[in-house]
Amino acid sequence: MANTAKTHTILTAAHWGPMLVETDGETVFSSRGALKTSFVNSLQSAVRDQVHSKTRVRYPMVRKGYLASPASPQGVRGQDEFVRVSWDEALDLIHAQHKRIRETYGPSSIFAGSYGWRSNGVLHKAATLLQRYMSLAGGYTGHLGDYSTGAAQAIMPHVVGGNEVYQQQTSWPLVLEHTDVVVLWSANPLNTLKIAWNASDEQGIPYFEQLRQSGKRLICIDPMRSETVDFFGESMEWIAPHMGTDVAMMLGIAYTLVENDWHDAQFLARCTTGFDLFAKYLLGESDGQPKTAEWASAICGVSAVKIRELAKLFHENTTMLMAGWGMQRQQFGEQKHWMVVTLAAMLGQIGTPGGGFGLSYHFANGGNPTRRAAVLASMQGAVKGGADAVDKIPVARIVEALENPGALYQHNGMDRHFPDIRFVWWAGGANFTHHQDTNRLIRAWQRPELVVISECNWTAAARHADIVLPATTSFERNDLTMTGDYSNQHLVPMKRVVMPQAEARDDFEVFAELSERWETGGRERFTEGKNDLQWLETFYHIAAERGASQQVTLPPFAEFWQANQLIEMPTSEQNGQFVRFAAFRADPQANPLKTPSGKIEIYSERIASFNYADCPPHPMWLEPDEWHGNAEPQQLQLLSAHPAHRLHSQLNHTSLREQYAVAGREPLTLHPQDARARNIQDGDVVRVWNHRGQVLAGAVVNDGIKPGVICLHEGAWPDLDLQADGICKNGAVNVLTKDLPSSKLGNGCAGNTALAWVEKYRGPALTLTAFDPPANA
Repeated sequence: MANTAKTHTILTAAHWGPMLVETDGETVFSSRGALKTSFVNSLQSAVRDQVHSKTRVRYPMVRKGYLASPASPQGVRGQDEFVRVSWDEALDLIHAQHKRIRETYGPSSIFAGSYGWRSNGVLHKAATLLQRYMSLAGGYTGHLGDYSTGAAQAIMPHVVGGNEVYQQQTSWPLVLEHTDVVVLWSANPLNTLKIAWNASDEQGIPYFEQLRQSGKRLICIDPMRSETVDFFGESMEWIAPHMGTDVAMMLGIAYTLVENDWHDAQFLARCTTGFDLFAKYLLGESDGQPKTAEWASAICGVSAVKIRELAKLFHENTTMLMAGWGMQRQQFGEQKHWMVVTLAAMLGQIGTPGGGFGLSYHFANGGNPTRRAAVLASMQGAVKGGADAVDKIPVARIVEALENPGALYQHNGMDRHFPDIRFVWWAGGANFTHHQDTNRLIRAWQRPELVVISECNWTAAARHADIVLPATTSFERNDLTMTGDYSNQHLVPMKRVVMPQAEARDDFEVFAELSERWETGGRERFTEGKNDLQWLETFYHIAAERGASQQVTLPPFAEFWQANQLIEMPTSEQNGQFVRFAAFRADPQANPLKTPSGKIEIYSERIASFNYADCPPHPMWLEPDEWHGNAEPQQLQLLSAHPAHRLHSQLNHTSLREQYAVAGREPLTLHPQDARARNIQDGDVVRVWNHRGQVLAGAVVNDGIKPGVICLHEGAWPDLDLQADGICKNGAVNVLTKDLPSSKLGNGCAGNTALAWVEKYRGPALTLTAFDPPANA
């Protein structure tokens, strides 16, 4: 029970927005959103569960077989016991083995490219601080790309000269004014707008609320009837193609445009290059197969009548194609967004107010106009005089790098070699929930000589480490952040809510200590003589300088910090009228894109020169290794969508599970006809399996999913039971997903390319242990 005399409210923030936390300095009692909004964000209620959780890593821990013999460890990662040690013992052990490995194998043998959603804030970014320390020590292997958009961010620079997925969109006010038809293609903004890479500005769902009330024609194209479709209700049409067939469906629409002379030949001639070569493929002149609506229908499962109707609708109206990212997290994922751009170019509406395409309306509130802002600086970048990454590998190919040190691979037109990784330090991420084919990852994870994990919780990654260091949550330290990755709408203080729990330490302090072990004066080099508040004041002063150029004045730092209030930045009339590609459309020669031709490249000579079978030089339908079209009897396509009540794996251990767990497991959605064929009832425990692994889940039977597709949301913590044939008791979907690159171009994650079987589970009752710390922890 809170002692109201001692409790107070502290303003802080997380990926899910600014929050007000009730605390007495030792205990968190409650948390809620700090911004006025009519939409409740469930994630904002979980601070107490994050701080006071049985899953917390409380002390430095070392795997027993590693502690006994660090130079030639015994035991198996993921199966060995852990032993508690002091901080000095842990850091001395890390330092000695780091020094040995670096001196023996060189900096490329050290993987410090740890990747994940981290905790929010400009100072305490775990991976940034790790890389700062490693740069002081002489360099490391880092990573390229990310799991979210690996394929798109590789292909889009070839097509439109920028990555597009992390860029500002045509402003929402213009969409609401000018757009007639909005298409959500493989996007579920009601889920994904709860979060941002920084803190959410929480304006995205209110914009979609205005869209719902606008009377515009709204369409969602997705194998699953998402929360967003339910949110829009009767005002939105749901069209469900077979998973992975979006390119074929778009080709059918594109063929219909040409067939009826509805494509904008003038825009294509003036603003694009290569349409003539693409048209030969589209019309079947190059391969003998016209991509008619009937051809597309046979592949995607959407009727030819509907495909033709969409072509006519898009042609006759100002149409905005709001594309999500799930469709490019597939084999040949590069083709998906390339084809979205091609379709938008054929409609001729790119660069108009309300027309064209957008790849981030569903993420971090792209389209919320950028403010005139005092934008914070951050800790990004190497330590002064340090060495940066000496090598980088595509993030989704970490397992192949561990399996095949020195092997040749292709990436975006370059010959590269996998480094020989001997030491992995993962900080601020959960690769065991992120990466595909968990069992393959576990096997590859045995290869390095040392694995260190900095963690708040006993995640699967921590359980598969040699040394685990307890990290503070963002609620146990001081930081700053901005809201809105695109809008920079607010500057928010993140004041410490409670003191660090047990023996948890800030990563900043841990890497400062290790830097001093590395060299005399290393702490001073790492910290530059500043503590946390002095760094925050530095970042704030840089923001004040940036703000001055925008006619924005900030109060003195001490006054701001004491006030415990966010600062909202003023609106910009000019940015409220922003149209993506407007200048390019107006004069392509004066405002060329950063592509070789300066235009939108529907056919890419550069990609043609790479000669990749898995990424041809214009958008094409390529049949994936695992999909509806080659499924074995009773196999279903597996969709790993973004969950509603967590951020990937963050918050899976909290009481929010009560809002979605079925039979105590991760929910598995399947269509009634697929359930009937397998004698599965709503609420049953089911076994889902393929040759990569098996999981238990709780059945959710409804017609809000395409027959032949099942959905198991990504981010559940793996809970493998070695006494029960390695079955995952918590329904972690990546036990089942296929670990293959999207293509040689992007090497992106292809987690949405997978088939699996489902049956009613009739085995012994298995107790969930994912959220129980190791026995002696």
